[in-house]
Amino acid sequence: VQLVESGGGLVQPGGSLRLSCAASGFRLDYYAIGWFRQAPGKEREGVSCISSSDGSIYYEDSVKGRFTISRDSAKSTVYLQMDNLKPEDTDVYYCNTHSPSSGDEYWGQGTQVTVSS
Repeated sequence: VQLVESGGGLVQPGGSLRLSCAASGFRLDYYAIGWFRQAPGKEREGVSCISSSDGSIYYEDSVKGRFTISRDSAKSTVYLQMDNLKPEDTDVYYCNTHSPSSGDEYWGQGTQVTVSS
């Protein structure tokens, strides 16, 4: 199982970025995928997730209406579209999954998002 994030960068407040989480080694449809973020010295926090079963979606309150999670099974990739970005969205963003059989947890290496003028 491998997760690789991409799409981070520097953007001005109000701008947009689309993060990608490319999955390999497992069938994406069978796994829930979550996006987390972490600033230096702070705990990692959940941002959004998409379930494996019914495709139900969760958003943390501060990103509701601005972020959109989606899954492209053909490309084995989960996306996080981030619009109207704010300086407080600056963090390293990680994608995460758990094996439904073993419960093992997997993380990507992270991608830096910086929102600054």
